[in-house]
Amino acid sequence: MMPEGVPARDARDLGPPRDGDLHESVALITGGAGFIGTNLADRIAGEGGRVLVYDNLSRAGVARNLTWLKQRHGDRILVEVADIRDAARLEAAVARADRVFHMAAQVAVTTSLVDPLTDFQINVAGTLALLEALRKRPNPPPLIFASTNKLYGECLTRDQLIEEETRYRPRRLTPRRGIDEDCRIQFVSPYGCSKGAADQYVLDYARAFGIPTAVMRMSCIYGPRQFGTTDQGWVAHFISAILQREPITIYGDGKQVRDILFVDDAVNAYLLVQSHMPEISGQVFNLGGGPRNAISLLELLALLEGLTKSKPMVRFEDWRHGDQRYYVSDTSRLQQATGWQANVCYARGVAQLHQWLSGFLGTQMPPRERVLA
Repeated sequence: MMPEGVPARDARDLGPPRDGDLHESVALITGGAGFIGTNLADRIAGEGGRVLVYDNLSRAGVARNLTWLKQRHGDRILVEVADIRDAARLEAAVARADRVFHMAAQVAVTTSLVDPLTDFQINVAGTLALLEALRKRPNPPPLIFASTNKLYGECLTRDQLIEEETRYRPRRLTPRRGIDEDCRIQFVSPYGCSKGAADQYVLDYARAFGIPTAVMRMSCIYGPRQFGTTDQGWVAHFISAILQREPITIYGDGKQVRDILFVDDAVNAYLLVQSHMPEISGQVFNLGGGPRNAISLLELLALLEGLTKSKPMVRFEDWRHGDQRYYVSDTSRLQQATGWQANVCYARGVAQLHQWLSGFLGTQMPPRERVLA
């Protein structure tokens, strides 16, 4: 049975490359129907490129993303509905690619605590299968891996922070910068372990086998085509809950701070890194909004109350395992290597996401699916 919203002709095993396929540039995006993958595919196809979306469509909302991509771009969007753990189908997809963006993952700390083995199989074994498929190519295409700031663990402990009325603030960290890539990595939670292991494999395949790779350790990305939940995509989740008059659960005190980045800026970063390969191969880059886009959960709720003219229903529960009280990216290494910078301030970006979710929830989402998506 095909996932809802995906025409049967688009969900097929691609098999061996067809005549002409190897002579045209195709960007492979694993997890390409997910939030960031969809926006990246839309940009590449919108600029005239072809994209192979490789996704098992297991997450709520992604089938709609894929249908949206096909409606917008037609034959520029190729589709392989398959799992990242399926080595044979993954290898067939890699055979077509001239560049690879690896977004497919198990993305929630909470899920990793319930089922660490599946988390490992997807995030570590799936990534290793992709790297091996690349290694079989005589001239492997470049790979950019979507990693996470969770690798840094609690890089600033509670005694290194000052608690203010609405947020935590570092005692000594330079406010204009943030946490850089030299921060000691600490794999907290099974999710941190699996993404950390995959992160290191990607970097080592550049060193050991000469495969051009780069790693993007992302902070909180948000924007259209995102279906947030309590486990992942908290900016979209907060907006969706307010629009649907549902309660929001905050784990901890709500003063935890993240630097949030609008998805258009994230897509710019991925494409810039890809365009600068192979001179930056084997490097890791932090990707986030930086200090200018740092906001606490309480501050976002206040912003949304003004935006929606509706007071959020909020309840508090205990801190969750692996949650960081403060994380703000220092993106200077990425800026120096590629010229990238975050252009969309969080006030404008949050307003755009609110506008998109208002339209989407009002016209497309059946009531029975509102909590899941």
